[in-house]
This record gives sequence, structure tokens and C-alpha cells, in this order.
Amino acid sequence: MGQSFLVDLNLLDLIVRTAELSPADVVLEVGTGTGSLTTRLAEEAAAVLGVELDPGFAQLTRELTAALPNVRLVQADILKDKNHLNPAVLETLERLQQETPQARLKLVANLPYVVATPVISNLLMTDLPFERMVVTIQWELAERITAEPSTKDYNALSVLIQSLADVEIVRRMPPSAFWPRPKVDSAIIRVAPSAAKRARIPDLRRWQRFLHDLYLRRRKNLRGGLIILYKDRFTKEQLDALLERHGFDPTIRAEALSVEEHLRLCAVMTDPQLAGTAVPPP
Repeated sequence: MGQSFLVDLNLLDLIVRTAELSPADVVLEVGTGTGSLTTRLAEEAAAVLGVELDPGFAQLTRELTAALPNVRLVQADILKDKNHLNPAVLETLERLQQETPQARLKLVANLPYVVATPVISNLLMTDLPFERMVVTIQWELAERITAEPSTKDYNALSVLIQSLADVEIVRRMPPSAFWPRPKVDSAIIRVAPSAAKRARIPDLRRWQRFLHDLYLRRRKNLRGGLIILYKDRFTKEQLDALLERHGFDPTIRAEALSVEEHLRLCAVMTDPQLAGTAVPPP
């Protein structure tokens, strides 16, 4: 399935330490592989839900954890599709949480590169109360998630994740830490979902769609990108006037805006009262 397995035991220890596990934690692990991280998680957490797509590796993990009553394994794809998680996995996770009083949810995983972006972003979009996510991902993705405005890596994903969570890179890892060796560096990152940040966003799906559409044309300035999205609502002159009234320079690019400015721009463009014109729901 293209997954590389973490074989550096010191880095496995670092992942577990960064997760700060306790008997009050329910842990989701996506991509159990051979089960080496699964067993470490089970030593400290109340329950571990392992999800593995490959039937061979799922069987290896099942054999390795057979004597661990707090481990449940699901052989399945974590994703239903690119924008949705597998409902069966979510239902199992919710049941585990309900069975553990005052449980804290955590994602701790050596994520397969191919699903890292949708897993992190879709979990943040759910109502599941994740306390933190400690995952290994491709270095390039770690740079994108933590990127600052006006840098080459700053994009819709950067804004979406930073608008919902605090993110930090814990450690950069060389290809030699994995088998088979990937062709790129990797990183351990810590994502801490923030209830305060989430409360600022009245409609998460609308916010996600707005960012996606805005960055489809990231090389255009605000006027050029937004007029395509809202050509049925504004003329260029009206759009310029609206942006300037709310403190936006129509000639700058979206990538120059901070997360806070993106949030304000979304509100301006989708709230009829702020836009000063009838804006139909998206």
C-alpha cells in the first residue's frame, strides 16, 4: 500500500512521549502496520483502536496484540472517500469513548502518506473531541501545515488546519528511520485542536469550501479570484468597493493574508449583511 514502517525505536518512544498517554485515553491509530506502535500505545492507554487496510498487516497486528484486551482492530480503509471518514470506524471509536468515562481522544499514528492530509483535516472537521494528534507525515506536508503567510508552502490546507488547531513540528526524520526507506524526509507533528478557534467558525463546511475555491486560483489577486466565484453577485467595481470597505487590498493575493484575515474575508463574502447585497446560501 506504499506505507513505510518506522523502525527507529527512539523515535517510537518520542511519539509515545509526545502523546502523553494515560489510562484515561482512547487512542486511534491509522495504519497499524506490523503492530509495533500499537503495543506501545496499549501499554499506557485505556483503549486503542487500530485501523489497517492491508489484510496481511492487519493479521500481523492481530496476532501481536491477541493478549491485549484493550486493543480493537478494524481491517478497513479509514476513508469513505476523500472528504469523508469511514462511518464504521467513527462509530467504533465513539463506542470506545463511551465505554471509557471521561476519555480523552487522541490520534497517534505513523500515517500512510497517501491518507495523511484527508485523515488530519477530516478528523478536525468532525465533532469528536480530540485532545491531540501526534502523527508522522511527509516533511513537505509538515511544512505546508505549519507554513506562515506569504511563503511558498502557505495554502488552503495551512489556513484550514491552523484555523482549527495549534500545530508544531516535533522532529524531522531522515529516510533511514523507516523501512522501506522513503525517498523524502518525514516529520513528527503535534496537532492540538482548539475549541476556542473552532467556535469562531459558524459553518465549517462553508469555510472549507470557501478556502478550497479561493486557492484554486492562488496566483490571482483577491479581485481576480473572487470575481470568478461571485461574478453573479458583484461587478469588479462593486467587489473592489466591498473589499476596500472592509480593509482588504484587492490587488494582493490570498496567500498574503493571515488566518484571521481569511476568516474575516469569508465572513465578508458570505454574510449578506456584511456584503451589503443579497447573497444566496452556498
